[in-house]
Amino acid sequence: MTHPAGETSDLRRRIPRLRVKLRELYHGDSPRAVRFRYRVLLIDLVLIAFFIAAPFLREYPVFLVADYAVALILLVDIVARSLATSNLRTWAMRPILWVDVFVLITLLFPLWLFNLAFLRVLRLWSLVHSDFFWETVGRRYDDTRWEDVGKALASLVTFVFVATGFVYASFALEHPGITGYVDALYFTVATLTTTGFGDITLPGTWGKLLAIIIMLVGITLFVRLGQTLIRPYKVRFTCPSCGLMRHDADAVHCKACGVLLNIPNDEA
Repeated sequence: MTHPAGETSDLRRRIPRLRVKLRELYHGDSPRAVRFRYRVLLIDLVLIAFFIAAPFLREYPVFLVADYAVALILLVDIVARSLATSNLRTWAMRPILWVDVFVLITLLFPLWLFNLAFLRVLRLWSLVHSDFFWETVGRRYDDTRWEDVGKALASLVTFVFVATGFVYASFALEHPGITGYVDALYFTVATLTTTGFGDITLPGTWGKLLAIIIMLVGITLFVRLGQTLIRPYKVRFTCPSCGLMRHDADAVHCKACGVLLNIPNDEA
C-alpha cells in the first residue's frame, strides 16, 4: 500500500512537469504547440456558437446536459491556462479571465442565472482580445490591420448579441412586439443602425433609454470598425531603444525616440 506522504511527494513532482508541458503548448512556437492552440481555438468557437444558439435550444431536454458539458470544458481550459502562466497573480488580474469566470458561473447555475445567460457571448470578446488568440492566428502577419479589425468586429458582434439578450430577457412575453429571440435581434439591429422602422418599440422611459444606449454604443462601434478599415496599417517591430512596437510600414526612424530602424520586408 502506498504511503500518503509518497503520494504527496509524487504529486509535487508531477505538477511542475505538467506546468512546463502546458506552458510549451500554450505559449511555444513548435508545430505541435501551434496545432494544439488551433484546436483550442476551434473548441472556443464551437462554445461561442453554442452560446449564440442557446436561446433557441433551451426548450430541448438535452440543453442542460450540453450546458454542463460546456461548463466542464471551460473549467478545464481556465485551470490549464492558470498552470501554463508564468505569473499567476498578473494573469488573475486580467479582465479577460473574470469574463470567463463569470461565463463559467452562468453555465454551472443555468436555472438560477437564466436572465444573465445572454452575457455568455462576452466570451467572444474575451477570446478575440486575448494574446493567446493573436499569438496563434495573427502570428503569420506583421501588420496590425488584422488585429485591429478583428477586435473592432468582435466588439460590435458581441454588443449586438448582448443587447439582444438583454432586450429578450427584459421584454419578451411582456411586450406584444417581442414574442421571441428573433424579434429582439431585429429590434436591436434596427435601433443600432438607426433605421427606425417603428414597428417594434420598447415601452416606457426605461425602454426609450435602452434604445438610446443601443444607438449611441452601436454608432461608436461602427465608427471604430470603419476607422480600422481605412486608416494606414502599421507593422510590428520592437524599437531597440525605446521599445515602441508599432511603426509605419515605410518607417526609417522610430517616431518616439528617433533611433534608426531596420524593419524587415519582402522586397529583394
